[in-house]
Amino acid sequence: MALPTLAGVGRLTADPELRFTPNGKAVASVPLAFNSRKLNRQTNEWEDGDVLYVRGSAWERLAENLVETLAKGMEVMVSGELRTESWEKDGQKHERTALLIRSIAPSLAFATAVVSKVTTGQNGAQGGGQPRGQAQQGRPQQSRPTQPPADDPWATGYNEPPF
Repeated sequence: MALPTLAGVGRLTADPELRFTPNGKAVASVPLAFNSRKLNRQTNEWEDGDVLYVRGSAWERLAENLVETLAKGMEVMVSGELRTESWEKDGQKHERTALLIRSIAPSLAFATAVVSKVTTGQNGAQGGGQPRGQAQQGRPQQSRPTQPPADDPWATGYNEPPF
C-alpha cells in the first residue's frame, strides 16, 4: 500500500538543519507548521484554526538547495509522503509523524526568488561555488549579473522578449 501524500502551504518554524550520513549523503531537517485560517464574517477578522506540526526531511541535492534557500518564518509550498518515525530513548518508545519531502519552494505571495540552475558533474556536488537563487520574504532580491549558459536559446542578446 502506498504512503499518504501531503501537498500544502506551510511555514518553517526554524531554520533548516543540514547533516551528513556516515557515507556522505546530505540530509536536511525542516520543521514545518500547517494551519488553517478562516475569516470570521461577524467580526471581519481572521482567526487561526488547528495547527499541524510536522518534521520534514529532504535528501541529497534537494537538502543542500533548501538549506541555502529557505529560512525560519518563510511560507513554502511543499509536497511529499507522510511517514511515522519511531525510536526508543531511555527505554521509552516514541513516535511522530514525519514528511519525506519530494518538492519544496518559497511561496511567491510573500517573497521574491532568483532561480539559477544547478550545474551537474563533480560527482553530483553543487557546481563550483556559483551563487544560487535565494528567496527572501519581505524585501526584493537584489539581482546579480550572471552569464547565461551557452546553450540557452533565449540568450541571443535581446533586451526584451522576441514576441
